[in-house]
Amino acid sequence: MSQRDDSKYSIYAALLANVGIAVTKLVAAVWSGSSALLSEGVHSLVDSSNELLLLYGMHRAGLRRSREHPLGHGRELYFWSFIVALLVFALGAGVSIYEGIQHLRQPVANRHPVVTYAVLAISALFDGYSFRVALRQFRRRKGELGYLAAIKLSKDPTSFAVLLEDTAALIGIGIAFVGVASAQLLARPELDGLASIAIGALLALTALLMARECKALLIGESAAPEIEASILEIVGQDPAVARANGVLTFHLAPDQVVAALSAAFENQLTTLEIEACVVRLESNVRRAHPEVTLLFFKPQTSRTFEKSVLVQEIAEAEAEAERDLVR
Repeated sequence: MSQRDDSKYSIYAALLANVGIAVTKLVAAVWSGSSALLSEGVHSLVDSSNELLLLYGMHRAGLRRSREHPLGHGRELYFWSFIVALLVFALGAGVSIYEGIQHLRQPVANRHPVVTYAVLAISALFDGYSFRVALRQFRRRKGELGYLAAIKLSKDPTSFAVLLEDTAALIGIGIAFVGVASAQLLARPELDGLASIAIGALLALTALLMARECKALLIGESAAPEIEASILEIVGQDPAVARANGVLTFHLAPDQVVAALSAAFENQLTTLEIEACVVRLESNVRRAHPEVTLLFFKPQTSRTFEKSVLVQEIAEAEAEAERDLVR
């Protein structure tokens, strides 16, 4: 199964779980009067919408290039993933905190605590299954990296978005259970409202982490260093290339990379021979790295390339010095 299929499977599993859970939680919340359960229902409802947006983003990212969009639509996945983070923050966290405050101002005892416990237990089973699917697939991708490092380095927001949502969902169920149980045992219904606020704070933290990583991808992140080194090695091995100076890469989507290469060709080559070399190199690079959808060549001597790099480094140093003076 490809990484794209893996991501879709995780999203579909989460979507099916969240739709059923959202309806059950909301109905039970209205019946029991539990603020924490209502927050969890809103959480699941938002997560269901998020999965639909992620699927839509994946569909849009796969559209072909056109005259109006010469680089394709790959970044739409990053855009919709960022919208998902905003929804978690605005709707999930906002509604939960608002509902919790309202419950603190006007505490209402849980009318059917047994029903609430049953719904939370069923929700834990469904969310646990979705979490298990997402975790298994994320582990397979991250390799030896830690979880936070893998999220930071990941180019596929669908892989960590579902995992973060499911993690927050399970923790939120635990918070809701503690809030409902403590409110019942201590006869303090306002504790249910405090649990709702805690769930909102949890969702806000989750949303901020998602938004931070999606923003970085939306702005543009380079491909893995191993891919850049491999491209330089492939180009440098061609007999028509005197030296592969350097390569600049950035992701349009998880499986779409644009690469701009600076290379010095042998002096005796004609224009037609250079053109044939470029075609050959494009084929070799794409054979080794199918994710490189666009490859641009800049014929450039090593001296000119090094000079341009030096000029850029000087400009960056001067800009940093100016920022230090302002501070």
